[in-house]
Amino acid sequence: MKDGPVLQRLRRSFANAAGTIVFGMEDGTVSIFGLIFGVAATTSDTKTVLIAGASGAAAAAVSMMAGAYLDVETTRDEAKAARASLDEGAENLTSLSSRLARAGLSSEQSAALTAAVRDDPEALRGLLLALQGAAPSSPNPWEQALWMLAADFLAAAVPILPFVFLPILQARIVSGAVTLALLVALGVGRARIAKGRVIRTVTETVSIGVAAAFAGVGIGMLVDRLFA
Repeated sequence: MKDGPVLQRLRRSFANAAGTIVFGMEDGTVSIFGLIFGVAATTSDTKTVLIAGASGAAAAAVSMMAGAYLDVETTRDEAKAARASLDEGAENLTSLSSRLARAGLSSEQSAALTAAVRDDPEALRGLLLALQGAAPSSPNPWEQALWMLAADFLAAAVPILPFVFLPILQARIVSGAVTLALLVALGVGRARIAKGRVIRTVTETVSIGVAAAFAGVGIGMLVDRLFA
């Protein structure tokens, strides 16, 4: 029974961070996929591949965590500034009428809506914030940052793990296969979140991953030849 509220909070947190999680997993998968294949294409030393992959995964995950935190924190600060700039009174009513007119409402509709919230300061401020595009509440920056860290690092581990258990030749094949499968799953997740076309989104996601792998291999082989 004690785990009930904790699990509920975790599910709610997961749902609120679904977009962040998918983005983090896609970034971790694509970036480390390209890095791993770039290194694996130029060496048969498994240790070298693992060091490059692990260090790259850790650095990328921490970087993405910081980016997620700063993004949410900036959005929250902008929302606070927007709320602070809304002083209750006649100026808000005048601003509301002009904003409603710019939004396409007729003068009669604007007047009726303005009259409806005239005596309710909270409703007036909420309506002005909505017209400004500011969210009524912003997500917790630490919550989003930690989900980003976990998603990015765990997804980055997928192309690395085959090199832990298999010889490098077999690991290349298995790593490519499991990473492509993960990219397909991420494409489906992106399509569901954005309510877009599954085939198109999956194709885009897989294409980005394949392009990253080719870029990594190309750069790795170029540097290897230059310094051979």
